[in-house]
Parts: sequence; structure tokens; C-alpha cells
Amino acid sequence: MRVTARQLCRRKPLESMIGDAEGEASGPGGLRRSMGLTQLTLLGISSVVGTGIFFVLGTAVPKAGPGVVLSFVVAAVVAGLAALCYVELAGAIPVAGSTYSYTYASLGEGAAYLVAWCLILEYGVAVSTVAVSWGQYLNELTDALFGFTLPDAISQPPGAGGVVNVPALVVVLLCSLLLARGTRESARLNAVMVCIKLSVLVLFVAVAFTAFRAGHFADFAPHGASGIGVAASAVFFSYVGFDTVATASEEVRNPRRTIPLALLLTLGAVTVLYILVSLAAVGAQPAGRFGAQADAGEAVLAEILRDVTGAGWPVVLLSAGAVVSIFSVVLVTLYGQTRILFSMARDGLVPEVFRRVDRKRHTPVGNTWIVGAGVGALAAFVPLQYLADLTSMGTLVAFVAVAGAVIVLRRIAPDAPRPYRVPLYPVVPIVSAASCLYLAWLLPGVTWVLFGVWLVLAAVLYLTFGRRHSALRGRGASAEDGIVTTTSAQA
Repeated sequence: MRVTARQLCRRKPLESMIGDAEGEASGPGGLRRSMGLTQLTLLGISSVVGTGIFFVLGTAVPKAGPGVVLSFVVAAVVAGLAALCYVELAGAIPVAGSTYSYTYASLGEGAAYLVAWCLILEYGVAVSTVAVSWGQYLNELTDALFGFTLPDAISQPPGAGGVVNVPALVVVLLCSLLLARGTRESARLNAVMVCIKLSVLVLFVAVAFTAFRAGHFADFAPHGASGIGVAASAVFFSYVGFDTVATASEEVRNPRRTIPLALLLTLGAVTVLYILVSLAAVGAQPAGRFGAQADAGEAVLAEILRDVTGAGWPVVLLSAGAVVSIFSVVLVTLYGQTRILFSMARDGLVPEVFRRVDRKRHTPVGNTWIVGAGVGALAAFVPLQYLADLTSMGTLVAFVAVAGAVIVLRRIAPDAPRPYRVPLYPVVPIVSAASCLYLAWLLPGVTWVLFGVWLVLAAVLYLTFGRRHSALRGRGASAEDGIVTTTSAQA
């Protein structure tokens, strides 16, 4: 089968993408625009603040020492540069699909398909990773409250003493049920859960700062700048998910304004929270204790609170916060995954079932249950030792594609309406891409190997199914020639 470079680089016209989105959103069986700025920002915060901040200090502090605070800043800068690129693209292309849709309009169908698989890796694997932890924190909570725990065989992941992780499967299926019932209902429940987990972390900061010791920062960077950089690649997992905001473009009111603002508010709030948590944690106990606590399987934040207060309630508090946090992350990440596949199905690159919207509930029900079943099986039956790094890899590559999309769209569609523009163009997108590649380079070699296998699988599926069923094949010469045009009606 012969595939030309021209075929791989076919781009979808902007006005066609926006027209498709408006048709899906406004039709009787389309997606419903039911979310405002507050709900969308809470959705973004929920997708970012997950298990990462509850356990990442135990692995990051041994690499960077007290300088882990700067590691969070470095990771935030990398995420922030990417967010600025997202802001411009979200205003210019307010459609579902996020990075996938942006890449389709700029770099072409073949690149968009590979980027979509990076997003599937980001969302699908991330939700499996955090779902596995749900059973572990649930056990800690029930043990602290009632002295009862589920047997390891049904509450631990395979490879860690378990046979099937039943709680992980249950939390995924419960979230799938909520998403299938409706976006509005899911957003309301998510708002409540965000408030709970943010309250837990704010309380941790307040209590830990009462035991703050400046001397704990004396040997600030024992492993130098390289240690801070390596730790930044590890803590970057804690920032994964803010791009979920952009996947909701067709289900929010006034998306050209709401999406960019929600992106900036999400990342700003999360960055401030993470820096405060890391400052409070390192100030409350010596850096040398973090690694030992993590190796012993202890919840680092809970142990800090136990030492500061001398009481047992911190375990209950942190475990409850983690249970709620993981549930909300699973809910929001599943949502993002289904909307990526929804956009791909609309373009003919995956089967039609992924774009069918229930006329009563205005949600892609079949899509939601297929994704839920797949992710649930992955979380329940597959050992997940390397998947956190794979999630970071998929995210970083997607961010590189977003930076490239900004540059390409500025060239091929200079007159497209852009309510927000990347400052210091083209410096910001170039630095964004370079910083993402730097963090990716610091990830373990096995992660690169697994990621390469994943992309090869994606390429095979594109050539055997996606390219043959692509909606662009019947769209005429303008799409085939890679012409991207805009009309004054879009302004």
C-alpha cells in the first residue's frame, strides 16, 4: 500500500471543523453547551490535582533535596508555556478534541492521528494508574475508621500481591455511569469533590507551616541543577491533565472566551497550591526522611501531619481526601478520553460508534462505556510499574505538537480570529517545545522504548483503518491540497 507525504499531511479546513462542531452541539442529538467558566475551571483543577501531589514528594525529594520546590516551579513553567499555546489555539479552534483537533488543522491528518494516540496514552493510562491507587487509599481509610481492609488479592494490582484490583474496576465503572448520565450532572458532582480535596490540601499546608524550620533548606540542592531537573520530570506527572479543559470546547458556553480563561485559572491555582504544599512539607521535616517514608509505603503527607500534631486523625483525613481526589480524577480523565475519540470518530479515523450521541442525555454513551470497559480492565488486571512515566511522555509530546500548531497556523491562517495570542511569538512556542523535549529526555530509557512501540502500533492502525475511512477523502480538492481558509463569519 503506497502512502504519499501529501496524503499524510492533508489538513482539515478551519471553517469545516467549526461547522462540524456547531452542528454537533446544536442538533437534537448533539452535545449540549451546559458548562460555564466556574464549572470548567473546577473540571480542570480536578483533572490535575490527583494522586500525584499525595505521593510524588516521596520520590522527588530524594532526587532534588529541598530544591524540589524549584522542581515544581520548573514543571509549572513548562506546563505554563504549553498553556499559553493552548490559549491561542482554543480561541481560534473552539472544537472538541483539544490537541488532536489543533494538530489536524495545522500539521495534517497523519500527525493528528499519532498525537491522538499520545492523548489516549495520557488519558487512558493516567486514569488506570490513579484508579489502581483508589483501592489502596480506600483500604487505609477503612482500616483507620473500622479496622477492616479488603484482601490483597482483590485490592492490590497484579505484581504487588494482587490478582485482580476490584476497587479500581469499580471506580472506573462508577465514573462511566456518571458520565453516561450527563455532563451537567458529572460537572456538579465534580465541583463538590474539588472543594473537598482542595480543603484537605489547604489544611495540610496550614498545619505543616506551624512546624516550619528554615534549617531544613540548608543543603538546598545536594545533587545540583541536574537533580532539580530530574525531579522536575518526575513531578511533571502532577501537572498532567489541565489540557482536559480544551476537550470540552463543544460543551461550554462562549468557548472562545471560556476555554482560554479556564486554562489559565486552572494552571495558576494548581501551581500556587503545589508550591505551598512542597514548601510546607520540606519545612516541616528533614529532606532525608521522605525517601524512607516512600520506601516503607507510607503516605508522606499523612506522616508529616501525624508528626506535627501527634494524633491519628491525619491518616483518616488524607486517606479520605485521596479517595475523593482519585474519584474526581478518574471522572474527569475519562471525560477527556471519550471526547478525543468523539472527535476522531467524526473525522472517520475510528469506528462510528464513538461519535453517536444519545438524544436524551446528549452524551456519547457507547463511547463512554467502551472506554470505561477498556480502562477498567487495564486498571484491574495489568501491572502498572512504568505507566506514570508513559503518561508524562504522551503529554510532553502532545505539548510539543501544540507549540508547533501555533507556529504553523500563524503561517497558513494568519487572518483566523484569535481572541488571545501567544506573547513574544515565536519565542514562547519554540521555548515551550524545547522545554518539553528536555523533560522527555530525562525520562527513563524503558519509557522511550515503550512509547516507540505505542507509536508503531498507532501508525499500523492508521494505515489499515484510519486512512481508508477518513472523512477528508470525500471533502474535495481544498482539503486534499491542504488549504486552510477562514471566513469573516467566524470572527
